[in-house]
Amino acid sequence: MTPAVLVLENGQVFSGSAFGAHGQTLGEAVFCTAMTGYQETLTDPSYHRQIVVATAPQIGNTGWNTEDDESRDGRIWVAGYAVRNPTRRVSSWRATSTLEDELIRQGVVGIAGIDTRAVTRVLREHGSMRAGIFSGPAIAVIDKLLERVRSAPSMAGADLAQEVSTSQAYIVEPDGEHRFTVAAIDLGIKTNTPRMFAQRGIRVHVVPSTVSPEAISALAPDGVFLSNGPGDPATADGAVALTRSVLAAEIPLFGICFGNQILGRALGRGTYKMKFGHRGINIPVIDHATGLVSITAQNHGFALEGEAGEEFDSDFGRARVSHTCANDGTVEGVELLDGRAFSVQYHPEAAAGPHDAAYLFDRFTTLMQGARV
Repeated sequence: MTPAVLVLENGQVFSGSAFGAHGQTLGEAVFCTAMTGYQETLTDPSYHRQIVVATAPQIGNTGWNTEDDESRDGRIWVAGYAVRNPTRRVSSWRATSTLEDELIRQGVVGIAGIDTRAVTRVLREHGSMRAGIFSGPAIAVIDKLLERVRSAPSMAGADLAQEVSTSQAYIVEPDGEHRFTVAAIDLGIKTNTPRMFAQRGIRVHVVPSTVSPEAISALAPDGVFLSNGPGDPATADGAVALTRSVLAAEIPLFGICFGNQILGRALGRGTYKMKFGHRGINIPVIDHATGLVSITAQNHGFALEGEAGEEFDSDFGRARVSHTCANDGTVEGVELLDGRAFSVQYHPEAAAGPHDAAYLFDRFTTLMQGARV
């Protein structure tokens, strides 16, 4: 086994063996509590520039397949992967290769054999921090490795949406009869999201994050969708300005994850970096209009400022904090009181994760139907 080390910004070092490609990778160390869905996690563009620490003790059981990627080209977006016990045998008829084979093929540096729950405790106590995984020829004295880690850019202030967004617009056609057209702003969109729209008869124009208001208007959409994505929402001034133009035009709008933070900023709310964020597929969220609690999939390290049920004025009318996390009170959704725009911090496309929030796609469909009357 090739030796490897995970070096955290605070100087703590965890020794293990190489898993995936050999070499060096730098990023922000975060932990994910999901027991399943590692392929969807690794290919989620929202994890760009992050080293993901899996809290589940065994990873790789179902191998890798060609169907579950959440990036359009099958790219693994994580900067690195840290696991406790990679499985030695793939146990799924759908698998086309092993997880480690895919990490090697795509040049993703990882580490295995470390106590990932101990790493998680460090990140919970001290917060997400810069880190590096080093294996093979990249290993050097710890002081030099720590210097490399501390010289890496911070996630705070990182403008990453343009790095993961599509460079060319493309269309996902509806299943069956065409009912509506949606312009989806790709801030790091996952492939299952357009599929969820398509199942409801919606044609989706996926457009780059830098799209202009004029280009959106030319599509004559029934609605606009703001996708998930990586980075600090405080840097996304272009997306915020675009959202404000959509709100001013009174086009129905729906956002998720990063898109929730963008809508919140467009409504005048601030954002902040969380201590260690929410990453997993078992996070409870309260809808304050109904009292309904949904178990949700999440991946975010930034959040909107606000309190549960809080109402506030915006340039587009009265708005409110519609959802919060049952665990810690973090804002999980905002909406205009007139109903024409809403967003949630979690992932209703459920890739991977529970389907509790899939009804939000139906809510958006109903909103577009009402706007036609």
